[in-house]
Amino acid sequence: MSLDKNALEQPANKLLAALPASDYQRLVPHLKLIPLSNRQVLYEAGEPITQVYFPNKAVVSIVTTMEDGSTVEVGIVSNEGMVGMPVILGDNITTTTALVQIPDTAMQLDADILRSEFNRGAALQSLLLRYVQGVYTQIVQESACNRLHQLEERLARWLLTVSDCLESKEFPLTQEFISQILGVHSADAGEATSTLSQAGMIAYHRGQIKILNREALEKTSCECYQILENNFLKLLCTVSHRLKEVC
Repeated sequence: MSLDKNALEQPANKLLAALPASDYQRLVPHLKLIPLSNRQVLYEAGEPITQVYFPNKAVVSIVTTMEDGSTVEVGIVSNEGMVGMPVILGDNITTTTALVQIPDTAMQLDADILRSEFNRGAALQSLLLRYVQGVYTQIVQESACNRLHQLEERLARWLLTVSDCLESKEFPLTQEFISQILGVHSADAGEATSTLSQAGMIAYHRGQIKILNREALEKTSCECYQILENNFLKLLCTVSHRLKEVC
């Protein structure tokens, strides 16, 4: 899939958009626009990461798998971030799996090129280190959230986050995937989805979620949603004057 002029001049991924023009232009010859399909595995736990991805409107779950095969989401990446963070942390091997949960497109970049550009110590390095800080905050907050908050609160937070990433109130999502994301049994995920649906906050039909009452969903969500949203916005706004309108 080739890059058109608009995609090059106005990247949809916020990390790429936050780069100064000169730093971004060094990446442009190496960027490749690729489609990401539903449930596509971008890398497996324990395998080398050879490519990194800057999603546009795709949503990628970073999941960890237990010995019994059960999985739980430990991170989510969309147009605010990058998939393949271990590459800039000194290793290209990870203990997690990157799984596409909502398909769209992403900018793909060779891991060696990203590492080389990162080691230049310019704006890209500063931006990605701040992104790492944001991801660390996300992991800490979600760990507390998973331990302390009710399932309906966690599901509401997660739906709001995905809606923000996609800039859409409607998106595909199966009940099976909800259970994997939240690390609960399918019956529990179904009950939480039903609770939000019966309250008129969402509609769920044939693997499609539609947010009907965002205000009510925000009130149902735990405080973690706003904490994480403010965290990433602050980090990106601190780095780049190109995002002034967002700040």
